[in-house]
Amino acid sequence: MASLQISGGSVRFEPLVGFNRTGCVHPIGSLGFPHYRRRFSIGRPLLLRCSSVSGESQTDDITDAQRDASLLGFQLPPPGDQELFGTSTKEATHQEENSDATDEAEMADFGVPGNRAVEEGAAEVAHTSVKAEVINNLVFVTSEAAPYSKTGGLGDVCGSLPIALAGRGHRVMVISPRYLNGTSADKNYAGAKDLGVRVTVHCFGASQEVSFYHEYRDGVDWVFIDHQSYHRPGNPYGDSKGAFGDNQFRFTLLCHAACEAPLVLPLGGFTYGEKSLFLVNDWHAGLVPILLAAKYRPYGVYKDARSILIIHNLAHQGVEPAATYSNLGLPSEWYGAVGWVFPTWARTHALDTGEAVNVLKGAIVTSDRIITVSQGYAWEITTVEGGYGLQDLLSSRKSVINGITNGINIDEWDPSKDEHIPFHYSLDDYSNKVKCKMALQKELGLPIRPECPMIGFIGRLDYQKGIDLIQNAGHDLMVDDIQFVMLGSGDPKCESWMRSMEETYRDKFRGWVGFNVPISHRITAGCDILLMPSRFEPCGLNQLYAMRYGTIPVVHATGGLRDTVENFNPYAEGGAGAGTGWVFSPLSKDSMVSALRLAAATYREYKESWEGLMRRGMCRNYSWENAAVQYEQVFQWVFMDPPYIK
Repeated sequence: MASLQISGGSVRFEPLVGFNRTGCVHPIGSLGFPHYRRRFSIGRPLLLRCSSVSGESQTDDITDAQRDASLLGFQLPPPGDQELFGTSTKEATHQEENSDATDEAEMADFGVPGNRAVEEGAAEVAHTSVKAEVINNLVFVTSEAAPYSKTGGLGDVCGSLPIALAGRGHRVMVISPRYLNGTSADKNYAGAKDLGVRVTVHCFGASQEVSFYHEYRDGVDWVFIDHQSYHRPGNPYGDSKGAFGDNQFRFTLLCHAACEAPLVLPLGGFTYGEKSLFLVNDWHAGLVPILLAAKYRPYGVYKDARSILIIHNLAHQGVEPAATYSNLGLPSEWYGAVGWVFPTWARTHALDTGEAVNVLKGAIVTSDRIITVSQGYAWEITTVEGGYGLQDLLSSRKSVINGITNGINIDEWDPSKDEHIPFHYSLDDYSNKVKCKMALQKELGLPIRPECPMIGFIGRLDYQKGIDLIQNAGHDLMVDDIQFVMLGSGDPKCESWMRSMEETYRDKFRGWVGFNVPISHRITAGCDILLMPSRFEPCGLNQLYAMRYGTIPVVHATGGLRDTVENFNPYAEGGAGAGTGWVFSPLSKDSMVSALRLAAATYREYKESWEGLMRRGMCRNYSWENAAVQYEQVFQWVFMDPPYIK
């Protein structure tokens, strides 16, 4: 077992798996996934991804250039001479059927009691708040939290989950930067008042003074770190010219200040204190568990504190050149915690040593437990296909990884009272849904045809979301008697393609470039089918919104999509049917088109089966209350053991 000696102690790193005696890596077999040797081809180009947050674009259009805040998490292909595994479509299909049971067993290892209740269609719980058995002081650290700042799913989680936990009796603080960009969004912080507390942070070779703003809302202490580096035009990570070059500095400040906040802020008359549970979200907050272990516990502070890393998207890791380590404000002997070396074949030139610092890697090896935003994604990040170079490290910590599916705001997304849709309906009476469809057709200038299946897509126009599959299948789908509506922004070429399709198929296709909240609600309510062909999706929210609105999701079998959408089986339950949508695999144009055509045929010809799909989706429980109960189970587990790094 390798170990790193630190101040007389020892930080234990589990031995890496996946290496044979010659030093070559064969991770698939060594990690216990031999049946994936033929199901997946792992020969793929190196994909550098930005150290930013991912998720559905909600308020700002974030381009790939904006996300390139640093060297990033990456998809590691094998060297050119490594064996590639492949198979025919027939063999893959046969092997996939045989391995489904094995996959389910492997993913079950990452479950939390309560997950299956959601997956199997539990009835929606009453909204009366039930107090938790054990009350904790919870400190969320995040780069964004709705409604103050939001670019996607991370903002939704950190804006909703804390409120649900506070409603169950926990004392909850959310810490994020106070972004001021000179737009109307600045008014979001109008209710936050300066606490008059100043803290000096030593990092980047200088001393930086930060202040704290506070607003108490919905039972939660919303704390905002104020520094001039957060005051600039753009979104939290970049502007139209790309990602901010000082993002490492900005989020290092956030982490240092977050560690001080529970000790120095007298919120409600007294501080949160040392026995706090830090919930750190993605790489932006990844320094927090490292700081607890390196700068506080050696001096007797935060000995009773714990930390949980919540991974929303492993592709973004906060990777920067190794020379920047001294800027992080960590003791020199802790370099091994964040040290990272790119494989030889992934380096830029012969003299490149490949050395870097990886903040997310440091959080993985120092956090007490790890949570991902779905059970399926918890399993995927331990595979070579989904691990982005960290799969071996994550596999070594498999025993403390759990997946909990995100919830949704069931008050904002409620077809019985949604202010953005023209007609309201519910599980008891969904006859007005077809009126929403006809209103949407009229608004978009499409022929008003309630009998025609209407397919929708809402999301970023980029590679992750599978937009290239939609482009390749576009003309084939237009042959069928359907209507297709798309809402999103991103790749300029995809935006141009949407405009071209609209010009070519005036009676069948509409594309809305940009993001518009009311339109997203109307598409969700008006469409019959929602398409999500994502290559990977840690959780996904649109499929949850769709099912709540009686819109049937057609999704690729990955991550949270596979967890939350049950494939339709018309013969189950004595012919009554089971399932809430269609889950297709492999990720290919033919597979996607086949699933869409099957869904459209069911809509036209089997109305009873279609209504069953709608009912089962609409009665699913995806409230944050349900997710909060599962988080509380992990909170109990994290305090059962001493800190992972003492």
